[in-house]
Amino acid sequence: MGYKETFWMACDSTEQLRAEYGPFHTREEAETEARKLGFGYLLRYEHILGPKEEIEEVRCVFIELPDAPSTVKSGVTFHTRCASCGEAATHELSWQAEVWADIHEFEHSRHKVRLFEHAIGEGLREIGDWRGHAA
Repeated sequence: MGYKETFWMACDSTEQLRAEYGPFHTREEAETEARKLGFGYLLRYEHILGPKEEIEEVRCVFIELPDAPSTVKSGVTFHTRCASCGEAATHELSWQAEVWADIHEFEHSRHKVRLFEHAIGEGLREIGDWRGHAA
């Protein structure tokens, strides 16, 4: 057996059309991000590399997180809005908002996307520091 390279992903399901976020070097990093995004699974990729560092085999292992939060809150939607250009979108799941924000900020350098949660009967509230760093 050749050299084994392992990396971790946070994912929302075990289905073929799943959302994955990562990669991460450690399980702890992936688990922290999975819980932040409301994902219930980790995916461990193992690449078996040959003598010329080409991938000879790929192994995938799903790990269900205990006490994983539900990805859907009843009556809650997420709203993203760019503070720079005003472009906005509505999302059913928090991870969809994060993906939209990542794409928007990648395509438009120096733009900053804000995240809002709308709950029926509670109105709209901004989720501050949702990216885990100060503005």
